[in-house]
Amino acid sequence: MSNKLIDLVHISKSFDNDMVLDDLNLYIRENEFLTLLGPSGCGKTTTLRILGGFENPDQGQVIFHGEDITHLPPNKRQLNTVFQKYALFSHMTIAENIAFGLKIKKKSKAYIDDKIKYALKLVNLDGFENRKPDSLSGGQQQRIAIARAIVNEPKVLLLDEPLGALDLKLRKDMQYELIRLKNELGITFIYVTHDQEEALTMSDTIVVMNQGYIQQIGTPEHIYNEPENAFVADFIGESNIIPSTMIEDRLVEILGAKFECVDTGFGQNRPVDVVIRPEDIDLVKPEDGTIQGVVTGLIFKGVHYEMDVMAGGYEWLVHSTDMFPVGTRVGIHVDPFDIQIMNKPESEDEEAVISIE
Repeated sequence: MSNKLIDLVHISKSFDNDMVLDDLNLYIRENEFLTLLGPSGCGKTTTLRILGGFENPDQGQVIFHGEDITHLPPNKRQLNTVFQKYALFSHMTIAENIAFGLKIKKKSKAYIDDKIKYALKLVNLDGFENRKPDSLSGGQQQRIAIARAIVNEPKVLLLDEPLGALDLKLRKDMQYELIRLKNELGITFIYVTHDQEEALTMSDTIVVMNQGYIQQIGTPEHIYNEPENAFVADFIGESNIIPSTMIEDRLVEILGAKFECVDTGFGQNRPVDVVIRPEDIDLVKPEDGTIQGVVTGLIFKGVHYEMDVMAGGYEWLVHSTDMFPVGTRVGIHVDPFDIQIMNKPESEDEEAVISIE
């Protein structure tokens, strides 16, 4: 990864006395695919709009290539935005839609024609120049919106839930398209979504947000395997989050049973939260398990079975390619490195900012 391209410094923003971003600090590298991920109202779209110049922060600065662009209008920034509602002009042809920004910049006809051809080829829509937007499918319209942004040669492409309106198969296809485009164009992508799977599939870096705070920043693998708090663990994929006691280094008591783990430095007999992913639980014969229970629910999910197991007074969620019918007595085994230990937050507020400390 190369150098820092964008720096958001101490950004705060309120709407009607409602704090949406609270002292947000974030930097974005050149050629990075960075995803802002979080539930509705967490501040991710506001962050994107501040980057694009569509909102002004109440406090803080937007630094681009070392230059303060906080109050620069959108058309003066080297950033282009693709919105969820494609915003194509229905009365114009596809070629006219793509050429719109270039005409404003007074580029020559030959240059514009070249760019239209190049952009359509890039999004696999050769020969669509004379079609109107309403004759295209949702996926095609989305690709035209991306083509229109690309021809302006932005340093950064801002994408606000751009696949939200597409069906599942089309979304998957478009995810691969976007990764391909990013690699071919060598530009920075900043992507907003509330879809965890989308974020895990596409990103170099994920920024998990909640209530105007950044909860955790990291690679998809790091965020999935090493969540810093219960919010991140719960939001990224499915998790068993169980109040437990850290007896000593590498030994934790979960629901009355002692499990070996690899974590250290939490002290002795300290209350902690334990995160165990459903796919990391092995169901074994009752006598071979660290804790025993009964299968209470079973759903076939295609790739695996999803089972509920009542053990130690807690309903464990288990994913396995092996099927255990409802009513089966089982043992639960978890490898030590699949047990993730987290400090318990002292309060609701600390829960929101625990990972920023």
